[in-house]
Amino acid sequence: MSSAFAKLSDAELDTAISDLERQAQDLKAQNLKLDMARGKPSEEQTDLSRPMLDCVNSKSDLVDGGIMVNNYGGPDGIPSARKLAAEYLDVDPANVIVSGSSSLNLMYDLVANGYMHGIAGNKPWSQQGKVKFLCPSPGYDRHFKVTASFGIENVPVTMEDDGPDMRQVKQLVEEDPTVKGIWCVPKYSNPTGAVYADEVIREFAALKPAAPDFRIFWDNAYKVHTFRGDGTDQLNIFDALKEAGQTDLVYEFGSTAKITFPSNGIAFVTASPADMAEIREAFSVMRVSPEKISQLAHVKFLKNMDGIKAHMKKHAEIVRPHFDLVEKKLSEGLGDLGIATWTHPDGGYFVSFDGPQNSATAIVSMCAGLGVRLTAAGATWPYGKDPKDTNIRIAPTFPSLESLGEALDVFVVAVKLVSARLERESRQTK
Repeated sequence: MSSAFAKLSDAELDTAISDLERQAQDLKAQNLKLDMARGKPSEEQTDLSRPMLDCVNSKSDLVDGGIMVNNYGGPDGIPSARKLAAEYLDVDPANVIVSGSSSLNLMYDLVANGYMHGIAGNKPWSQQGKVKFLCPSPGYDRHFKVTASFGIENVPVTMEDDGPDMRQVKQLVEEDPTVKGIWCVPKYSNPTGAVYADEVIREFAALKPAAPDFRIFWDNAYKVHTFRGDGTDQLNIFDALKEAGQTDLVYEFGSTAKITFPSNGIAFVTASPADMAEIREAFSVMRVSPEKISQLAHVKFLKNMDGIKAHMKKHAEIVRPHFDLVEKKLSEGLGDLGIATWTHPDGGYFVSFDGPQNSATAIVSMCAGLGVRLTAAGATWPYGKDPKDTNIRIAPTFPSLESLGEALDVFVVAVKLVSARLERESRQTK
């Protein structure tokens, strides 16, 4: 279907471009300084967790399940925190380690372990020549940077509405022994908001990797971050593994980074018993024991999975209007022009936007010139190289609603102007 700009005569298109350029100049004169670059909770959201700061004080009992919270020990985390993390992940607490505040740190450590020491008795990846990781794209830029930092080749695979294209994944994983892993965000994926279908999860669990040291990095960061509806029930990857008769295939991660305080939450990892034994051995060299006072505070504040769900309903009331405003502004400004598509997530932190081919870099640059900072164009692809230069990640949670509305007005004008100019350029080159 042709765009509204394609249907204009040359004179009409020039008039439309001139009008949009005037709008852009008017916006520039406002000297805006707005930021939609990262998916950060707003101050209103982090304020929800302020009572947690009072949960541990000088009079608190600093022993948990026989573990001294105020001293070394408990390398897997305090028992109550492991139980809470296990409820979140729906696994056995015996197979959970709670350590640090960042699940990305845990992922990095496990990539580093595979690279330097090897997995399941196999040679380190660094000694195997070229090794690869699969990267569902558009996807999470920080995942891709982890593997790229080790010189691991990031290979994009198509991200669809219900998860990665499993035909591509299956072929690459089962036929190429240099493929050592895949990055996955199974619920409310960054940035599309996709929720992996149960059948996709079953296909992951049934993979027969050509590499014995292949692992799925299952980053369940947004499992409870529903802001519309009751949340989609999703098959547990470890239940799917059991159905498929598989065991040592998945590392699953989670954290409270966007539940309580970013950079001050608790992070956790689970895997099969055999993989967890190897992870414990690796972590015993990397760290003496985790930071346990924060773990205790989280347990006292959140208590259990019901407590987490109740807390997340408060987040949802704050977050939902931001996503509703994105939908309203994009629909009103661009919905009838045929120049853009975007996702309509029920959870997570992002909207994935696609403009015309060769437009994203120009749109992001124009927005920056008009006072609105966005995630870099191409960031959602390995090495920052979006092959069609169409995708932009919109992160609406951090700004106030007023600032978000202003930023989206700028964004809409930039999308229109860049799209109109591309139409004129295409005519001039014919």
